[in-house]
Amino acid sequence: VEGTAVDSNPTGEIEVLITHAELLAKSKLPPFEIGDQKEGVLPDEDTRMKYRYLDLRRTPMIKTMEFRSKLVHLARVYLESKGFLEIETPILGRSTPEGARDYIIPSRVHPGTFYALPQSPQQFKQMLMVGGLDRYYQVARCFRDEDSRKDRQPEFTQLDIEMSFVDSKDIQDMIEGLVSYIWKGLYGTELKTPFPHIGYKDAMERFGSDKPDMRYGLEFTSLTDIVKDVPYKIFRSILAEGGIVAGLCIKKSMGEVGRNDVDRYIKYAKKVGLGGLTWMRCENGVLTSNITKYFTPEILENIKKALGAEEGDLVFIIAGPWKATYEGGGFLRKKIAEDLHMVPENKFMFFWMDQNPMFEKDPVSGAYTAFHHPFVLPTGSLDDPDHCGGACFDLCLNGNELGSGSERIHDAETQIAVFHRLGLSDEKIQQRFDYFVEALRYGAPPHGGIAIGIDRLVAILLNKDTIREVIAFPKNKKAVSLLDGSPSPVDDEKLQELQIISLAGGLDVSDAEEFNPDAEDKDSE
Repeated sequence: VEGTAVDSNPTGEIEVLITHAELLAKSKLPPFEIGDQKEGVLPDEDTRMKYRYLDLRRTPMIKTMEFRSKLVHLARVYLESKGFLEIETPILGRSTPEGARDYIIPSRVHPGTFYALPQSPQQFKQMLMVGGLDRYYQVARCFRDEDSRKDRQPEFTQLDIEMSFVDSKDIQDMIEGLVSYIWKGLYGTELKTPFPHIGYKDAMERFGSDKPDMRYGLEFTSLTDIVKDVPYKIFRSILAEGGIVAGLCIKKSMGEVGRNDVDRYIKYAKKVGLGGLTWMRCENGVLTSNITKYFTPEILENIKKALGAEEGDLVFIIAGPWKATYEGGGFLRKKIAEDLHMVPENKFMFFWMDQNPMFEKDPVSGAYTAFHHPFVLPTGSLDDPDHCGGACFDLCLNGNELGSGSERIHDAETQIAVFHRLGLSDEKIQQRFDYFVEALRYGAPPHGGIAIGIDRLVAILLNKDTIREVIAFPKNKKAVSLLDGSPSPVDDEKLQELQIISLAGGLDVSDAEEFNPDAEDKDSE
């Protein structure tokens, strides 16, 4: 465009009186309005994903990408200033399942063998510590074949960090410095440190979550000892099997919760895994409901005092196995807080979740799995897995786990013992982890690290409902890229070249069953 610039009008910085114009590229009529004033009437997400290159033209998307880029840049500047080296680790490696499924890549050169895309650089970054590179970081691409949800993608980015000769506090102090530096660079304000700590058991029993949102109250209180002798059959049966009883008080000042709301919460409780939901209301100074006839006045008064219930307050009581009941209670707590508009906006509460167990026991099979991953340093006896702790911790923010960290096992015998406790035979250990165990036999230093999810951090800071809004080219809820049509079939010639036979035929990914957005899993680093 050639012309004369004149003073700006209300709609732009300058106005140009055109004397000559040359068309550089023609454009079809866009499938949706791109103008920023149309933010409230955007098309459905699938349309935006299909034409992502057009969606990215919108100012909010451009600002999101700029924000993300600045955050990563600030992280790099800080870590480099602390002596960290940015080192790339392999994308193609051995399949060593760490919880989620691996993405498998066939080898043409070695028919019948496969690479796996990394779920994390975990073993390689530990081997860097063995190699004497004692401060490592990487903006790492990771891949997990798992169910999609609002904070999950088949491929994602994490800030991966590892250090030698450190303990948990050293790692946490460094991360607090990193987050504070990023915060100052993004917002120009100081972030209060150190971050508070809460233990796993305490968090579960107070908030019903191992990554609770602590911006609001609504805490559970144990009622197990108070109700242990009541003749109420449901409670007696649960307690006889080693279960728990806990209560939650909804203050009248928090908002009105009527009988229809109570019925709705009872249905929701069953949906999230609670066997049921008992309720009482404080009226005329006493707790009343259709089950209070099973409780003595003294027990009702003790429940009232334990929960701090006052006139007009509503009490919910949950009961059942420890973990399932508190987890279900956590979902209920979150639902109530959202309904009563208790969650403050633009408030950020970082904290550390620690005092975690080393293992979890499957209630059906009795088998043990790693609470974080099998490379965490145990802090107790492996002969008592039900009570063995792990030197692992999580960085949490507003009800989200931002990252997981730990001190690592740094000797081969302990690592093998942990694998054995997880049910791996010597043959399986040799098949999956021989190279890693061998590395630990060459004087590995004490070390530890953490991985922080960049997609999730950016989404939380920008108040986005899904990490798909902060990734340039994300997959949709069905793990499908509507932009390029992947995953897609490949030519028979390519399969023959790889010596692979397809048993699935042509799958229509548009009809694939949508993944359960509430599926829970625990990140490995």
